[in-house]
Amino acid sequence: MYNLTLGRAECSHYDCATQKEWLVTNGLGGYASGTISGANTRRYHGLLVAALRPPLERVMMVPKIDVMAHYDGDGKIYPLATNEYTSNTIEPRGYRHIESFHLEGLIPVWVYALADARLEQRVWMAHGHNTTYLTLSLVRASDTLWLKLTPFCAYRDYHSHQRSGWRPKIIPVKGGFEVQASAEAQPYRVVADRGRFTVHGEWYWNFRHREEKQRGLDEVEDLYTPGYFNMTLRPGETLTLVCSTEPVEPHAGLEPLQEERQRQAALSQTHPPNEPAWITHLALAADQFMAQRPIPSAEVAGETEPGTTIMAGYPWFSDWGRDTMIALPGLTLSTGRYAVAASILRTFAHYLNQGMLPNRFPDTSPSPDYNAVDATLWYFYAIHQYVRYTQDINLVEELYDELVEIIHWYRQGTRYNIYVDQADGLVYAGEPGLQLTWMDAKAGNWVVTPRTGKPVEVNALWHNALRVMADLSQRLSHKAAARDYYSQADFVAAQFRQRFWFEAGEYLYDVIDGPLGELHPDGRRYDDSLRPNQILAVSLPFPLLSEVQAKAVVDICALHLVTSYGLRTLAAEDPAYRHRCRGDALQRDSAAHQGTVWTWLLGPFVTAHYRVYQNPELARSFLTALEHHLWDAGLGSLGETFDGDPPHTPRGCIARAWSVAEVLRAWRETQ
Repeated sequence: MYNLTLGRAECSHYDCATQKEWLVTNGLGGYASGTISGANTRRYHGLLVAALRPPLERVMMVPKIDVMAHYDGDGKIYPLATNEYTSNTIEPRGYRHIESFHLEGLIPVWVYALADARLEQRVWMAHGHNTTYLTLSLVRASDTLWLKLTPFCAYRDYHSHQRSGWRPKIIPVKGGFEVQASAEAQPYRVVADRGRFTVHGEWYWNFRHREEKQRGLDEVEDLYTPGYFNMTLRPGETLTLVCSTEPVEPHAGLEPLQEERQRQAALSQTHPPNEPAWITHLALAADQFMAQRPIPSAEVAGETEPGTTIMAGYPWFSDWGRDTMIALPGLTLSTGRYAVAASILRTFAHYLNQGMLPNRFPDTSPSPDYNAVDATLWYFYAIHQYVRYTQDINLVEELYDELVEIIHWYRQGTRYNIYVDQADGLVYAGEPGLQLTWMDAKAGNWVVTPRTGKPVEVNALWHNALRVMADLSQRLSHKAAARDYYSQADFVAAQFRQRFWFEAGEYLYDVIDGPLGELHPDGRRYDDSLRPNQILAVSLPFPLLSEVQAKAVVDICALHLVTSYGLRTLAAEDPAYRHRCRGDALQRDSAAHQGTVWTWLLGPFVTAHYRVYQNPELARSFLTALEHHLWDAGLGSLGETFDGDPPHTPRGCIARAWSVAEVLRAWRETQ
C-alpha cells in the first residue's frame, strides 16, 4: 500500500492544510470531500453529496460535522473543527490539533493529539449507496473523552450556495434525526451508535468558501444545524455516525468498513512486478471515477438496465463522452477490469444519435449534449484497445452495426457541419460560435480557441477509426467492407502527411482549411500554432507519419510543451500564451487552452516518445514528477490542469479521470 502521510508541518498550518483536499466516492456519482483542516473551501465540499439520479442530480445534504472534545485527563476543551467566515475570522482552529493525516487505501484518516490522548477519525462511503460513515476512535488515552458533534444540514444543488430563510422539518429517529427539506425532497438521516441527540435548531451565517472567491464566484454560505450529539469515548472505543438517504439505523459500522477495505484490497491485487507503489495506488484511485448509469430497458417500457460510466472529474464534473473514451483504457483495461470496460462501451452505444456520442450529460437535464466532433472517434480507439486486451469478438459483433453507422454519418455529414471532405478524405467540423474539440473553452459567445476547419487530432482519430473498422471487419469476415476501410484509411494517411506537415517548422499544423491562420497560395488557411494536439498522430495505435516526421513531432513537443506535470496547450513563445490560469470564469477560460498545462496529454506523449526512441525507462521518466503531486491538491489523485509557468500551480478540479487514466496506461504499457 502506498504510504501517503502528512505530519504537523502540513496539517497544523492553515493555509497549507486548506489547500490539500481529500475525496471519497460511492460508485453512484455521489461523494464526500473536504480539506485536511476541516474548513470547507468550496461549495462542493461536504460529507454527503448524494446522486439522486445516478450518476447525476447531485444534492448537498450534509456539508460538515463539527466536533468538540473535552478530555477528563487534563480537563481541557479541544475544538477539532475549523471554519472560515467572511469577517476574516477562522474559528475554531481545530487544525492545530491534527498530528497527522494519511490515506488508508482511499480512506482519509486524521490523527488528533489531545494531551496524552490520540483520537483517529475516518470517513468513507458505502459502495453503491448514498451513505457516508464517520468514525472517531480513541486509540490511546488515560481517561474519558467527552464529545459534542454538531451536524450542519442543507438541501441544494451542489453547484449552488445556501442562504438562511428556510427551515427543514426535523424528525427524531432512533439515534438521531431525519431531515425533510420539503414535501418533494429526498429525506435523509444522520444517526449515531451512541450518545444522545438534542434538538436545537440554529443558523450559522457567512461561511466563506475561499476557493470560490479565487474562481471569481460567490463565496458565502449559511448553514443550518438541527441540534447536536453528546457522547463519551473510553480508551479503545469507537463511535460511528452515519449520514444516508436510506432509512438507516445506528450501528457500529465495523462491517461496512471491513467490506470497503476488502473491496479496495481486491482492486489493488493485480499489478505488474516491481511497479512503483504510487502507480499501484493510481490503479486504486481509478475506482473513484466509476459510476452506475442505468439505461432504459430494451424489453420493458419504463424499466432500466444496469449501465456503467466514468465521471470526468471531482468535485464538479459529470460524465462526458470524450473523457470516458480517453480514460477507459487506463482506468479499466490496464487494471484488468474488462467487464466494466465492456459495460461502459455498451452503455454509450445506447446514446448514439446521428452518428455521434454525447459530449456530456448535463446535471439537470435527461437529454445529453452532442457538441463534440472527437468524442465518437475516441469510441473507436476505446473499442480497439478493449479487443487488444481481451480478444472479445462477441462485443465487436454486438456493436458492429453501430460502428458502421457512425462512419456513414461522418461521410455524409452530421450535426454542426461535421463531414468528410471528399477531396482529401479529411474531417471538417465547425460553425460560428461553436467549439467541438477538446479545446472547448467558451466565454459567452466568445470561442477562445476557435478550431473550425480540419483539426489535426480529429483527423488523426479519423484515420485511426478507419483502421479500426478495417481490422474489425476483417475479424468478422466482412471482407468487402474491410477492403473499403483499408483503402480509405490509406488515402486519408497520404493526404494527412501531405496537408498537415508544416515543413518550415518541422511539425504539424494545428488546423487547416479554417478561417484562421496564414493564407497560402492554394487559397486555404493553415494554423501553425505549436500545440500538443499533434502528438496523437504519433501515439495512436496505427502509424500515420513517416519515422522522420514522428521524431520531429516528439522532439518539438518535448522542447516547447512538456513540463513536470503535463503538456502546455500552447508554446510559451506564442504571443497568445497565458502564463497562469486563474481568476474569474472569463480569465480562466481565456487561459485554459492558451498555455495551461494538462496532465492527460502526458499519456500520449509518453507513448509517442517510446515509439520513436524505443526506450521505456526514458519514456516513463516524464511521468515520475507526478508522484509528488499525489501529496498536493487532491490527495492520492491527479488533478486537471496547472499553470503554464513554474512552479506550475495546480488548477481546475482536484481529481480528473483522464489524468489518472493516461498516466496509469502509459506507465503500464511501457513497463
